[in-house]
Amino acid sequence: MSDEVEPGHVRVRLDLSYDGKDFSGWAKQRTLRTVQGELESALQTVMRLKDPVELTVAGRTDAGVHARGQVAQFDLAEEVWAEHHDKLLRRLAGRLPHDVRVWKVAEAPEGFNARFSAVWRRYAYRVGDHQGGVDPLRRGHVLWHQWPLDVDAMNEAAAPLLGEHDFAAYCKKREGATTIRTLQQLSWERAEDGIVTATVRADAFCHNMVRSLVGALLHVGDGHRPTDWPGKVLAAAVRDSSVHVVKPHGLTLEEVGYPADELLAARSREARNMRTLPAAGCC
Repeated sequence: MSDEVEPGHVRVRLDLSYDGKDFSGWAKQRTLRTVQGELESALQTVMRLKDPVELTVAGRTDAGVHARGQVAQFDLAEEVWAEHHDKLLRRLAGRLPHDVRVWKVAEAPEGFNARFSAVWRRYAYRVGDHQGGVDPLRRGHVLWHQWPLDVDAMNEAAAPLLGEHDFAAYCKKREGATTIRTLQQLSWERAEDGIVTATVRADAFCHNMVRSLVGALLHVGDGHRPTDWPGKVLAAAVRDSSVHVVKPHGLTLEEVGYPADELLAARSREARNMRTLPAAGCC
């Protein structure tokens, strides 16, 4: 979708959350239940539109992955927005299924693109290592790991992964897409209730990147791999079959960050460029 809004239209920003358990991911699929499919259907129904809206999202989540701070957008004729904007939130609450909620509907500032204007996405991955398992009331959002985890070792192993790298070793390669990303934060913390949470923030993520990074660091935390192993895997820059992609239900998209309004369009243009790493030895 272009950053330019057609004359007579407004760009609408949606802030939403969903439980990914019963969704086959974000992206609309003809025969499967998806978050995009449910939202587009609900928007068309409550605004009585002849044609469906087309949503652009900050980050496409996989099947089973949750979101607390997802952001999406669509363009709407000015007269339709004027008629429905003050009632849209309440009507969506009555039309959407209980596992997806829209919390805010607003006209987006000029230059806004939900996907390309974002400067970071922050995910959390939650793990329980209690020998008795995970609290049944949290089982849909916390992975059970059957060996005790050393949080200090996982943080030590995570440090070399920070910064701009080619994360090919931790991504499922997609044709024509780069695997170069800037990992801004990767840290682990154990809460008072014993749950160990990874906070993972980057400018963008390639397919399976977060779950692969978590899987590698869990191998360090339980003592099956040394602390320097994840960094060595990264340096190899090829997909490593020993890196386990953990299950999706422990993963939640928590928040998407955007720059100041006057920088939105520039950020969108920058994010569309194919990235490369500097050549070794270049001045």
